[in-house]
Amino acid sequence: MKSVFKLELEEARVMIEAGVQAARTAGTAETICIVDDGGYLIALERMNGARNTSPDMAIAKAFTASGHRRSTHLFTQPGGPATIHGEAFGIHAMMPGKFAIFVGGIPIVVNGTVIGGVGVSGGNGEDDIAVGVAALKALQGHLGNSYTVLTEPDIKK
Repeated sequence: MKSVFKLELEEARVMIEAGVQAARTAGTAETICIVDDGGYLIALERMNGARNTSPDMAIAKAFTASGHRRSTHLFTQPGGPATIHGEAFGIHAMMPGKFAIFVGGIPIVVNGTVIGGVGVSGGNGEDDIAVGVAALKALQGHLGNSYTVLTEPDIKK
């Protein structure tokens, strides 16, 4: 039997608050989404001025990062699994509208286990990643030193 960590609304709110602050600092309007380990929505915030397409994209990015246990931008980097000669070419076509292979989704990894995903949409790729990383760092701060949260943008578990 394995004990597992579960994200709850309290942690999701902490992450979204930090993401919103990072987006404001960058001067961009973002939608920030937090999902659990099954890719199901816990919380989402669409900032004023964020594109009306960004909620669906943020959800897809978070779903992908959580379920596939890797940052979404790693799929299409040179030699990545979703590139034309990669082992997962076309993977996004298997789950239309749910699977995202572009920048802005990062798995939430606590003590070595993927427990969810953060999806960010609305800025350029660098902004989306910076907002996602800010959310992860806020989770680490909230949980304290008893837990280890991966806070780098390039995560592959």
